[in-house]
Amino acid sequence: MDIDRKTVDRLQEKVFTFYRENGRSFPWRETTDRYAVFVSEIMLQQTQAERVVGKYRRWLERFPDIHALAGASLKDVLACWSGLGYNARGQRLHRCAGIIVREYGGAVPASPETLMTLPGIGFYTSRSIPIFADNLDIVTIDTNIRRILIHELGLTEKKIKPAELLSLAEKLLPQGRSREWHNALMDYGALCLTGKKTGIRPLTRQKKFRGSRRWYRGTIIKELVDTDVMFLEELQERYGADVVSILDDLEKEGLVERFDSESERVVYRIPE
Repeated sequence: MDIDRKTVDRLQEKVFTFYRENGRSFPWRETTDRYAVFVSEIMLQQTQAERVVGKYRRWLERFPDIHALAGASLKDVLACWSGLGYNARGQRLHRCAGIIVREYGGAVPASPETLMTLPGIGFYTSRSIPIFADNLDIVTIDTNIRRILIHELGLTEKKIKPAELLSLAEKLLPQGRSREWHNALMDYGALCLTGKKTGIRPLTRQKKFRGSRRWYRGTIIKELVDTDVMFLEELQERYGADVVSILDDLEKEGLVERFDSESERVVYRIPE
């Protein structure tokens, strides 16, 4: 699909006008430090921006640079991450820091191709980091941007392919203003052209949280962060016999470790 210059100019002016009048203020928009942007982009995965603000500020106080994060224990990292959900994201951020210090001299990579090789970095985040840190003239697409393109360009939601959306996004990009453009799109989609208003649903929807497997995982991690160790029978008493399979998954992912105590009771803790 092609779009003419008039359509491009119209949509750019519409989005930028909305942003000038309604743009949100967030601390990660006030920095171009690639590490700080990196942290914010991982935190913003599947978490509302307003919920991230306080955690983001406290994180940078506790781990002001990549070396501080790489040198921290996983328990400290998860304690600081607590409240953001999806603890595996915090763990992967910690792993990324170690790799960046060892292999890249402590400098967060600037290229999307290199960022994609790091744990937990997918297509969107590999591009959003250099967009917001370096104003790199590339595009990326999240739920908000996808919804804007479909609605404003009159696309058929069920027929449009990701590659076609990416091509359209590239044609709409104002050169030299990638950072500002993507911030503007985020706010236009989040505040004005919402899913409720357009009826355009995200490709994936979050399932019920409390009582879900994800809820049990997060609750167990929080308990282990707050205490040194917990016995298996304690965890089974609180969460039922099925907790064993959850603990097995957490152990495989490196989020907890299991060992036998002197009394031969099975004990779990966060790895040091």
